[in-house]
Amino acid sequence: MKTTKAKTVSKPKKTPVTVKTLKNKNVNAAKYAPREEEIREKAREIYYERIARGEHGTPEDDWREAEAILKG
Repeated sequence: MKTTKAKTVSKPKKTPVTVKTLKNKNVNAAKYAPREEEIREKAREIYYERIARGEHGTPEDDWREAEAILKG
């Protein structure tokens, strides 16, 4: 009895879908919604940078700026 080796078939490569590709297909990409923890960390960074520069501000201003930066 003669045995034969089975040929392995490679899987097709997946190509990443980019926002540009989605826009070309008239599909809207979902907007990024940062988590509260991410906003808090970024607001803390902004606070320390503001204090180092000697500028005045409020935690609410830092929070709003962090949200704007993270949302893009």
